Amino acid sequence: MKLSSKKKPNIINNMTWKIAGEAGFGIAVSGVLFSKICTRGGLFVHSYSEYPSLIRGGHNTFQLTVRDSKVYAPFKTVNFLIALNKESVTKHLFELSEKALIMFDPDENDIATETSSRKDLVLCPVPLAILSKNSGADRLMRNTVAMGASMAILAYDLTILDELFKEVFADKGQEVIDLNIRAAKAGFDYIKEHFDNSSYPYRLEKNEKHSQTQMVLGGNEAIGMGAIKAGVKFYAGYPMTPSSTLLQYMASKQLQYNIVVKHTEDEISAANMAIGAYYAGVRAMTGTAGGGFSLMVESLGLAAITETPMVYVVVQRPGPATGLPTWTDQGDLKFVLHASQGEFPRIVVAPGDTEECFYVTIQAHNLAETYQLPVIILSDKFLAESPKSTYPFDDKNIKIQRGKIATPEQLQAIGIYKRFDLQAKDGVSLRTLPGMKNGIFLANSDEHDEHGFSNEESEMRINMVDKRFKKFIAASAELPEPVLYGPAKADFTIFAWGSTKGPILEAMEILRRENVSVNLLHILYISPFPAKRVNELLEICKTPILIENNMTAQLGSLISEYTGYEIGNKILKYDGRPFFPEELVQRIRAIKNQKGLKKWLA
Repeated sequence: MKLSSKKKPNIINNMTWKIAGEAGFGIAVSGVLFSKICTRGGLFVHSYSEYPSLIRGGHNTFQLTVRDSKVYAPFKTVNFLIALNKESVTKHLFELSEKALIMFDPDENDIATETSSRKDLVLCPVPLAILSKNSGADRLMRNTVAMGASMAILAYDLTILDELFKEVFADKGQEVIDLNIRAAKAGFDYIKEHFDNSSYPYRLEKNEKHSQTQMVLGGNEAIGMGAIKAGVKFYAGYPMTPSSTLLQYMASKQLQYNIVVKHTEDEISAANMAIGAYYAGVRAMTGTAGGGFSLMVESLGLAAITETPMVYVVVQRPGPATGLPTWTDQGDLKFVLHASQGEFPRIVVAPGDTEECFYVTIQAHNLAETYQLPVIILSDKFLAESPKSTYPFDDKNIKIQRGKIATPEQLQAIGIYKRFDLQAKDGVSLRTLPGMKNGIFLANSDEHDEHGFSNEESEMRINMVDKRFKKFIAASAELPEPVLYGPAKADFTIFAWGSTKGPILEAMEILRRENVSVNLLHILYISPFPAKRVNELLEICKTPILIENNMTAQLGSLISEYTGYEIGNKILKYDGRPFFPEELVQRIRAIKNQKGLKKWLA
């Protein structure tokens, strides 16, 4: 049957598309390409991918929510599923909405039994393998055929995909470009000839009102962009999911931006090399996951006591030990706040979206040099590896602040240089770089005097600890306060941090349409902790709710520690998956209706 135009579709530019199958069949590539297809038509997307911690094989998925307004988080409910194997149907059947469509290859997968309980589904059999072979390709390009078929079902412009192939595969040659174009067109033409879409209500249309170019990128790429913009010239790292794509991104840009990128033998070397580079005056950075940061913690103390600027990126995944290597979590907050021996100030910032990843990375380096201390950027797998549509970053007013680096004139005027001078009111002493005349000092990992020589006297110890913590007071006055999203006054006030921001904002919009008022205090800078602002809001809010991707409510315990207030309503999730807007709506409704326990575990 040909495409039917009898029934006008009633859901335009508001859907979730998903592709699933065995690893090695281009699941992630298809997802990213489909994301770009949508954004090239003026639409907005937010994606989410899942893959097991295996070298080869296993079940992979990539899904994205698309609409003609900004998407803050992907939805769990799927409207369009490309199932490249039978397992994809059995695993994701419960996610499918009413009248959801399943595209599958009937020659390889008979899904009649699996879908027998869902008479509302729209089944779309497409001979993906045969069409791929007839296009001159092999089974590996079934995903490309499926993308072309998706374009036809959704009545979207196939030429956008053709132009994207020309761009993405430009370095592969015209033969590869033509092969992909033929495979996509084969799927597109098959649908037009054989599929009646009158029972499927979802369509995509170009958003002609929106012409601004968008990027599609995840948090790791945004952090990499921020590092380059901040002037980072040395990056050291050891591959560890989910931080590896940050190392890959920096490596891909090293020649273009004159950066030294070092794949070290382990995380200890990565951290120490980066500290050495910053000590020498070069902006540097390292990135890892929680397991790798466990090896880096001694370097954190070294940076602190030598007052060497340093920036760490910690991309969380579930622990302990190896835990769930390819999944997401917010279990490392207290770890990074207290990592390494002893007491010393460190700044911890947890971006909530791709845009914040870019801007806080620049600010992290400015803060590290301004206050001569370590700064930790705390991300997670969901934020790091979930590409979304993002406007080009506004870098016109970005300033690079190198802090108190001595000039030759200053050093000549000082006479006897004291690197750890106790007279600085903000605790930040004049810093010199190796080779500067009259600026020699000892960078000593033992407690020391103003020149850096070891000193174990009680008075000097007290003075040096107090000096380092003066920086905390000065930094606290500079850092921006947490942002309150939503109405100034609401029936429910959510307290959260990091990547839970997006799903919460989406849930808030759904509840707003139900006349339930909700706002969100998103805590971006967690150390120094913004106790004053948090306490102010707790005193006036009606019903506080804590939302975290961990079991022990780590932000909640910080709030209790600094304000004395314990938030009773907790929505916690620790199964390795992020929050989805639908489940947050469900749990906030339950709190509203006062059903069940106050502590909701997903």
